Amino acid sequence: MPSSKSPRDRNIAITTRPVDNETDAAGPELDRSAASASGQKVINLALQGGGSHGAFVWGVLDRLLEDERLKFEAITASSAGAVNAVVLTTGLVAGGREGARQALRAFWHELSDSAQRGIFRTSLVDKGNPTHGLEHSLGYVLLEALTYFASPYQLNPLNLNPLTPLLERHADFDRIRAQQKIKLFLSTTNVRTAKVKVFNAAELTVNHVLASTCLPLMMHAIELDGQHYWDGGYAGNPAIFPIIYECEQRDILLVHTTPSERPEVPQTSPAIMNRMQEISFNTALIREMRTVAFLNRRIEQGKAEGKQMLVHVIEAEDLMQHFTASSRLNSDWDFLTLLFDEGRARADAWLKENFDYIGVNSTVDLEEKYF
Repeated sequence: MPSSKSPRDRNIAITTRPVDNETDAAGPELDRSAASASGQKVINLALQGGGSHGAFVWGVLDRLLEDERLKFEAITASSAGAVNAVVLTTGLVAGGREGARQALRAFWHELSDSAQRGIFRTSLVDKGNPTHGLEHSLGYVLLEALTYFASPYQLNPLNLNPLTPLLERHADFDRIRAQQKIKLFLSTTNVRTAKVKVFNAAELTVNHVLASTCLPLMMHAIELDGQHYWDGGYAGNPAIFPIIYECEQRDILLVHTTPSERPEVPQTSPAIMNRMQEISFNTALIREMRTVAFLNRRIEQGKAEGKQMLVHVIEAEDLMQHFTASSRLNSDWDFLTLLFDEGRARADAWLKENFDYIGVNSTVDLEEKYF
């Protein structure tokens, strides 16, 4: 949840301009570079994934799209965040803000319907599970056991991916490549080099999104131009540097779904593996945010040139910490709408507390959060 403290009260990495004139006394002065010709504030979005937890991101996006004071210059995303990004862009191009909201809802609704016909459908016991896991789903239990002994190349030799037809129906890649409304940067991980590879809107196909969502123990690596890729979260969750180098606006709003902290030390094998993945998925982001904080200090001290990045975060760590690893595969509509509603609520709270500070200063303490 957003801090109860005002950004003026926090020791943030980017110094707030002192109150020394009538404009400041009335409130923060708007950075004109963060405003469009229509008077809207312009931000960049950074969207994490997490399988079904991406429904939280859907909720955040739904609330942001509803607020016509905001405009997006770019989206950088990985995994389920990449799926949300391409569906949003398709809807935005075809039908504006409301079209984007409708497109996202249609995608998540069909995802839920199709999942309940597949091997990961939720059992009656799972529906009442407060951790929203699939520990009592026969399909999940069998697949989890099999992945210890066989790879997806053996278990799924035909490389069937249920996400493919969904993306083909809900994301128009011809429109995405041709549009100029919003920049897209989708993160993937090169299996051979371990480096992050970011693809932009002009080159996207369904396979680029599949690469960004590719879980190594469940899917074949996706081949693109002779290279093979896994989920973007391993090397960039999501990558921040495209926003710094290729966008005009300084504001980055990160929608964070992967818990960076947990109060307990995991002691069961599934919990340990889940925590290992969470740490892996957070490491690249933490390093990039530390670099942002370092560069901001250097620029502020006059020791470097460039633009100071303004960072904002909408997250639900307290909520996500209660979910088990298998909840990422739970596409029961009740669970998805719970996440969606929570995303909307937290975006609404963030807007009420922090909208005036867009273009002015960060609303998250980078030193405290990422060091």
